[in-house]
Amino acid sequence: MAPDPRVVVRPAPLCAETPEEALAPEITPAGLHYVRSNFPFPELDARTHRIRVEGAVGEPLELGMEELGRLPRRTLGVTLECAGNDRLSLAPLPAGELWGGGAVAAAEWGGVSLADVLARAGVVPGAREVLVEAADHGVAGGSEIRFARSLPLEKALHPDTLLAFEMNGAPLPREHGAPLRLVVPGWYGMASVKWVSRVAVLTEPFAGYFQRERYVLDFGDGAPAVPVAEMAVKAVVTEPQGGEVLGTGPVTVRGWAWSGAASVARVQVAVDGGDAWHDARVHPASGGYLWQRWEYEWADRAPGRHTLRVRAHDAAGNVQPDAPRWNRLGYGANAVRAVVVQAR
Repeated sequence: MAPDPRVVVRPAPLCAETPEEALAPEITPAGLHYVRSNFPFPELDARTHRIRVEGAVGEPLELGMEELGRLPRRTLGVTLECAGNDRLSLAPLPAGELWGGGAVAAAEWGGVSLADVLARAGVVPGAREVLVEAADHGVAGGSEIRFARSLPLEKALHPDTLLAFEMNGAPLPREHGAPLRLVVPGWYGMASVKWVSRVAVLTEPFAGYFQRERYVLDFGDGAPAVPVAEMAVKAVVTEPQGGEVLGTGPVTVRGWAWSGAASVARVQVAVDGGDAWHDARVHPASGGYLWQRWEYEWADRAPGRHTLRVRAHDAAGNVQPDAPRWNRLGYGANAVRAVVVQAR
């Protein structure tokens, strides 16, 4: 078997980062898109796989892939980031997968709106959340469970919350949730449940393990932990890469910026130490949920080692912090990162 082209964090069940060089294109090839797995991949056949839609609905349903494919089709470009991305930037280091900065990627997802499926079932008054349960399972929290997360009803009914069966114009690969996965734009990847097997409309908040025990923000300040949701504002440098040797003449620094709360309004770059930040040029996203390209013209530089720091501001007023905010499980780390290069 050929080695995995991604940066493998854990081989089984597979957790792997997008390699640094694969972050440069706007759309990440499926085989280089990061993978986060909590349990072993389930064995599912698209020809026979069916999902149940039940709970607080007027008419419970069971739908196969062919029936789903007859609903109105949607295709969306979406940047997904694992909630644990950049966990290694936190100190002391929390328990969990040792993610560097590559648990993020962008893809074109094709499928149908979850809202259209729920409309067929008929959501009844009093509904509060929509639970999406996967087919993968294993022991967590001392019990045998399936992976499951819930969404607020408003988010579940948003037309851009997808039940996806295509990735980059091809059928979903198994590692990315084939034959059917949820895609929740703007939220960390744990919400985009893979290998979907059941959808249940709830009248009470879901209190499952991955909703209340894991994928929660617990800052250790005595406040109640809250489920992880929207991606924090963030920017990364894709060119030049860390360790690259440059000349001393002008060079264009490039990268991506994204936020789950709003569009990116501003990106700033600082060279070496100090607090001298310079505005980069920010391009609009080519799709509503794709990361945004930014560019900065770096003028002549002296020979030697240099650092590049980048921070993003979104239209909701959120700004990347200089240091990550520590939390017990190591989620949502979005502090400014330094890229070190050499000039000769």
